[in-house]
Amino acid sequence: MLKQIDSVLEEIATQINEDSEQLSDCVRKLLDVMEYDVAYTSNQLMEKLELKSREGFRRNYLKHELELNLVCMTIPDKPNSKNQRYIKK
Repeated sequence: MLKQIDSVLEEIATQINEDSEQLSDCVRKLLDVMEYDVAYTSNQLMEKLELKSREGFRRNYLKHELELNLVCMTIPDKPNSKNQRYIKK
């Protein structure tokens, strides 16, 4: 019984490592500049990443993080709100 539990835990650990390796460079960069439970505007995040194109930021960085549930919106009902903030989970 313990051997089965141990093998399952090893499989889970392997899957977690594979998932973190599959994160794109863009996603990793954004995660690196964000702190947990701190709300950021898209402009603040773009400034930290030294990006100028808002559309490129949304397409290459933010979209993937939202899909992977690594970042959440403060106002999910209004994704285009001027008061929208993003929080790292």
